[in-house]
Amino acid sequence: MAITMRPSQAMRLWQQVLLAEVRDDAPDLTQRQMAILLTIYLDPPPHTIRALAARLGVTKPVITRALDTMGTLKLVSRHRDELDRRNVLVKRTVEGALYVERLGDAIVAKALDLPI
Repeated sequence: MAITMRPSQAMRLWQQVLLAEVRDDAPDLTQRQMAILLTIYLDPPPHTIRALAARLGVTKPVITRALDTMGTLKLVSRHRDELDRRNVLVKRTVEGALYVERLGDAIVAKALDLPI
């Protein structure tokens, strides 16, 4: 199902979702952190720091810093790859899944409030 939206409606939706997120008790994530988090939760695993850096077009230290923050918030976890100990696997968590689900619900709710 395709959704048709004017650019001004898309911007209003983004604004309303961001305002709701700022007002909520949930952690504030940067756009970069959000892009990484959504990549982890929407793209099929496995996820490695190297692969995330390539996918987002940033360096591995950028991914590592973002994962440090998101790990502290329990949105993701990191584990050494037992098959290739050089790799670190980034894994989903229950807390992270709930965060992403709540965000999706907020987007849908705000989209339904948009004037036609």
